[in-house]
Amino acid sequence: MHRWNGRVAMVTGASAGIGAAVAKDLVRHGLKVVAIARRVERVKALKSDLGDLSGSLYPLKADVSKEDEVLAAFAWVKDNLGGVDILINNAGITGNSTLHEGPVSKWRSVLDLNVLGLSLCTKEALQSMQERGVDDGHIVHISSINGHGVPEHSLQYGLMMYSATKNAVQVLTEGLRRELAQRNSKIKVTSISPGMVKTEILIASGYDLIPPGMTIDQAYDTIPHLKCEDICDAITYALGTPPHVQIHDLIIKPVGEPM
Repeated sequence: MHRWNGRVAMVTGASAGIGAAVAKDLVRHGLKVVAIARRVERVKALKSDLGDLSGSLYPLKADVSKEDEVLAAFAWVKDNLGGVDILINNAGITGNSTLHEGPVSKWRSVLDLNVLGLSLCTKEALQSMQERGVDDGHIVHISSINGHGVPEHSLQYGLMMYSATKNAVQVLTEGLRRELAQRNSKIKVTSISPGMVKTEILIASGYDLIPPGMTIDQAYDTIPHLKCEDICDAITYALGTPPHVQIHDLIIKPVGEPM
C-alpha cells in the first residue's frame, strides 16, 4: 500500500457500514480520502474520531443516484485535490420489493443507485485518471454474492431486483476490464462480492423484520456474518498487489453462512 501514500481515493456510501470502515482504513494507509454520502454529517463525525492518522478525510455530500450531484463531487475533487486515483464504488441499497408486486418506484431507486450511479462514478473516475495521464489507478466495485446467481434468500427477502443489479455489476466489471485492455490501459478493476455483512443496509432499505419474523439485530445474532473490517482487508489486498497483478473477483463469505 506504500505506493498509494498521498494519492486520492473516493469512497461512495461512506456514512456507515463498509463505506465508513473503508474510508477510515484508507486514511490510515496515508491516502487523501473523499468520502461521499447523503448523510454527510456522519462522515464529519467520523473525521473527528480519526485522530492523528497519516492520511486525510474530506467529507462530501452527494447522492450517487443524482447525476448533477456526482458531477459536482468530481468537479470539487478536480479543483481541490487534482483528481481521483482510486474509486471504491460502495453505495447501494437492497430495495425490499417483489417482481410481481413492485412497486416500480423501489425498482427504479435500486437500479438508479446500484447500476447507473456506479456506472456514472466509474466513468467520471476514468476520465479523471485519463485527463491527468494516470494509468495505475484502481476501481473497486462492492458487489454481492447475489451477483453470482439467485440465492434462495432473494425470494424470501424480496431481493430479486437487488440481485439483478448485482448481476449487472458483474457484467459491467468484466466489460470495463475488456475496454481498458483494448486501450492497453494498466488501470485495474476489481469486484468484491461479500456474503452477509453486519451493516445498516437492511434498515436503510426499509426492513423492520426479516423472515421468519426476526428483528434485524436478532438475525445478526443468529446468522453467521462478516465484519466491515473483513471487506477492508480484501480491498487492501487488491490495492496492494504489484502493478502486473490484477485481482478480478473476490467472493467472501463467513464460515457457516447458509445462503
